Amino acid sequence: MRLTRQSNYAIRTLVYCAVNEPGLSRVAEIARAYGISELFLFKLIKPLVESGLLQTVRGRHGGIKLGKPAEEITLLETIRLTEENFALAECFEDGADCPLIGECDLNGALREALGAFFEVLSRHTIADLASKKRSIRERLGLSADEAVTAA
Repeated sequence: MRLTRQSNYAIRTLVYCAVNEPGLSRVAEIARAYGISELFLFKLIKPLVESGLLQTVRGRHGGIKLGKPAEEITLLETIRLTEENFALAECFEDGADCPLIGECDLNGALREALGAFFEVLSRHTIADLASKKRSIRERLGLSADEAVTAA
């Protein structure tokens, strides 16, 4: 299984905001840190804001910040929000026409594997990924004086 760019950068954006707390993060700075377009990031941020994982702060010194504590945002929650489906094989999809559906154990094995995948993701949070705050801030090009204070 391979995650989409949306999931990858959604997690990265949440980590960026976590290590930049209590300051606000700006979309342009996040996009620059990860080498992605601001337009892609704006599209990605919308569902994160709608789900409450991120919060926007308007105004001249506005930006984005985590919508709830990093310890409460699981990887599973983020990935479920950003992935369209988890069909590991054709037989997972509605209307599949495999003549072995109902007799083949592949579907059951893949469902078991997907369940294990989800279980592991549910145990890890954005706080876990942001735990090396100082090192991550350095790699992202953040310094203490660059943090924008929350209004």
